[in-house]
Amino acid sequence: MGIVKISDLMHENLRVAGNALSRSINAQAEHWMRIGMLAELHPELDHREICQLLIRAEQAGGFDLATVSGLVEPPPPAPAAAPAARKLAGARA
Repeated sequence: MGIVKISDLMHENLRVAGNALSRSINAQAEHWMRIGMLAELHPELDHREICQLLIRAEQAGGFDLATVSGLVEPPPPAPAAAPAARKLAGARA
């Protein structure tokens, strides 16, 4: 455990949100950090999907990065460019 310095305004935001959601200031900060970390690691997921991922992680034994990463389904492969689009791209090069 460590100390993290945050602005007075962020501390107040954490206090208000934590009270509204029945969480301590520390629990609210940790929740927001988890959401933010997962949003950065998996930008293809929306908030609902991140929350579902956190629930699955908890069911799998708790939140740790290795567990959570194993629960994310890889995105489907991007569709191949149409032949005409490839020709056009090659003509521009």
